[in-house]
Amino acid sequence: MTMFGTLRLPASVVFGRGQRAALGMMAARLGRRALICTDARLAAEPDFGAMVGTVEKAGLSVQVFDGTEGDLPITCITRCVAEHAGFAPDVVIGLGGGSCMDMAKTAALMLRHGGSIADYYGENKIPGPLPPVIAVPTTAGTGSEVTPVAVVGDVARNLKIGISSPYLIPAAALCDPDLTASCPPTLTAASGVDALTHAVEAFTALPRPFAAELAVNNVFVGKNILSDQFALTAIANIWRFLKRAYADGADMEAREGMALAALSAGCAFGTAGTAAAHAIQYPVGNETHTPHGVGVALLLPYVMEFNRPNCVGSFAQIARTIGLCGSDEQLSHAVIDSVAELLKSLGIPGNLRELGLAEDRQDWTAESAIGAARLVNNNPRKLDLDAMRAITRAAYRGDRAALRA
Repeated sequence: MTMFGTLRLPASVVFGRGQRAALGMMAARLGRRALICTDARLAAEPDFGAMVGTVEKAGLSVQVFDGTEGDLPITCITRCVAEHAGFAPDVVIGLGGGSCMDMAKTAALMLRHGGSIADYYGENKIPGPLPPVIAVPTTAGTGSEVTPVAVVGDVARNLKIGISSPYLIPAAALCDPDLTASCPPTLTAASGVDALTHAVEAFTALPRPFAAELAVNNVFVGKNILSDQFALTAIANIWRFLKRAYADGADMEAREGMALAALSAGCAFGTAGTAAAHAIQYPVGNETHTPHGVGVALLLPYVMEFNRPNCVGSFAQIARTIGLCGSDEQLSHAVIDSVAELLKSLGIPGNLRELGLAEDRQDWTAESAIGAARLVNNNPRKLDLDAMRAITRAAYRGDRAALRA
């Protein structure tokens, strides 16, 4: 069998405790006017002021947009661009969780190319390069610091929509685990299980037939030998460190392990892509106004049950990575149970009813999810509307057995 792999990553990835001190030096290599995108809570933190100081000390002019909101509503992006277009930043820094980093990506996009954000929905709609982005994560989950994706909230359509293009990959990722130390347990859990879902869905994404144009014409290319290495690293670290970081936020070995896991999961899904759990979460998140990581993780065991017949070998490999033993068939079942047990231990709801989805919105959720072609087409087992309804209904009832084949 022909081996195939591809990776698209920032030109520079720096990882380690204390590395935030390098932000100014990194920015000075990319521009002279820096726009820093963050949120109000982080902007008030002493660490944030210190990092702004390193950028100014490096000789850059700095403006700060601290109005980033969760789920990144389009109005928020529009306000950021309107307030800072006259400054004409030549480097944009996203400092915070996924929404802050996605704000930096989309602000850079709109500052360079203009138009409406809706012009860029989907894959490969961005016509050319953006001002360089430096992504500085303060949570260990989204992986946005290395991915070609930004997710925005289209309030008018009541949808969360992805923009995907290699041009969205930051020029640099600066990952300092110390910045995650203040994350409370609930955020630690939600971001950590987000990374787990990224890694599992990337490792089991539908492999594509090899063709020379595959990585040129497609943002996401499915399961491949290079993304697999990052996915397994992420899963191993999550299994070793997430419960520890959740139980004791001052456990810096666990914080380091989780920051590396989130980075690795981002490297994996940034080329392989994600699948059904993400497709279903988009409408669920809009309906319930719950964290993205909680939603995708809740759905993961149900999606795994549905996909298991097509993923026996991959699931067995994941199971062995986390220390389980048995035949491939046995392990393909056991790993789903282990994922569900981990989620329960972290306080993740067990079904969509607990998450707050209304009973009469189950089929609407499935109908909305099936429209996410990028994610649906990446699923390892074929999805149609009936299949999507089956997953959504099982996840609403908390009945994984209904999906077993």
